[in-house]
Amino acid sequence: MRRRGRAPDRTRALGRAEISALLGREDLPLRERTLWRLLYESAARAGEVLALDVEDLDLRNRCAKVRRKGNAVDVIVWQTGTARLLPRLLKGRSRGPVFLTDRRARVPLAPADVYEPTGQARLSYRRAAERFTETTGGATLHQLRHSALTHAAEDGANTSTLLSFSGHTSVASLARYARVSPEALRRWQQHRDPTTRRR
Repeated sequence: MRRRGRAPDRTRALGRAEISALLGREDLPLRERTLWRLLYESAARAGEVLALDVEDLDLRNRCAKVRRKGNAVDVIVWQTGTARLLPRLLKGRSRGPVFLTDRRARVPLAPADVYEPTGQARLSYRRAAERFTETTGGATLHQLRHSALTHAAEDGANTSTLLSFSGHTSVASLARYARVSPEALRRWQQHRDPTTRRR
């Protein structure tokens, strides 16, 4: 007998109000606030953002070069929220990993993964994911990307824009992200409802 496949979860995108409340929290560490906002505003994969070095950033133009899947070089772009936080996070640093651990590295690492003046290491995906899940009570770091793409689709972004935004090379891969949320579907139905329109 063939094992029954797991049914797809079509509710992975976080609601806009939930995203807004999370990204607006002033009580969180600057590193987390910057990382999470950058992930949502750019829709980049967490691994791509965590691999960024200060030298990759173009702060003036609000963009950075990242390595996508397959090692392809691409550009991600962010908005005002991230643009305001990044200079505060970097504190004048001109090189090394953008996102650093809280303490010095305890084990030898590749020079590219350490900020030499302080000995701090590049923040790992595991630790970044743990912090997000702990703070949100169970959400995953990937849901920021999923939410960004879903919200962009709801706002009317066309397929070409969504492909560039996500870094996907095929529409089939993009499709699971571009589904509108139940919340947006309800708004659409209310707008179409003849009874509502007659009021």
